[in-house]
Amino acid sequence: MAAKKIKKQYRLHWVVESIMEEPSYIERQMFGCLAIYLHGRMVLLMCEGEEPWNGLLLPTEHEHHKSILNEFSNVVQHPVVKKWLYLPEDIEYFESSASDVVNTIEGNDPRFGVEPKERKPSKREITPR
Repeated sequence: MAAKKIKKQYRLHWVVESIMEEPSYIERQMFGCLAIYLHGRMVLLMCEGEEPWNGLLLPTEHEHHKSILNEFSNVVQHPVVKKWLYLPEDIEYFESSASDVVNTIEGNDPRFGVEPKERKPSKREITPR
């Protein structure tokens, strides 16, 4: 009998509880983190590792950085993935800041999220004719 894969439990999962009932809500493992999709866009990446991978990555287009940074004072540009923004968990007001960001995402704010790129089939998925 094959062993059942145990899903990692994320301590930050409480952040997305308010949006989990949205019909378009999807979770996927990604690079050791948990990617959250809403309305067809990846809107959050929940990371629980060493800095700078401990908090919420906010996938967004560069053109939206300035307005998001002005609105959410605890959000910063991610030091490694500079095309995305970051809310580090170790800040003083993380809980309220995370809730504010998720409430904005829940309202389908177009500044948050990126469209997933279409996946190319792997060589194993391509069937010969």
